[in-house]
Amino acid sequence: MRITDETVAEIHLLSLFNLASVQEGVKVHRDAEAHLIEAAKRLYEKGLTNQPDGGYLTDLGIEVAEHAQRMLTILKAK
Repeated sequence: MRITDETVAEIHLLSLFNLASVQEGVKVHRDAEAHLIEAAKRLYEKGLTNQPDGGYLTDLGIEVAEHAQRMLTILKAK
């Protein structure tokens, strides 16, 4: 399996969500970089967020974001 630039952008967005509070969402503004706008749309299409510009994580999105954030924590560990 190859990790594409699109996947990296999606992981980046998932890493921005605060998992300690489901009341916090992420808003990708229309003047954001194009790859982030497209990543937000793909996360929505995959059912991971409730809005095409970010919004809140769905139940599945919370699970995926937890895995992504754990992965990043492990990879950043010294």
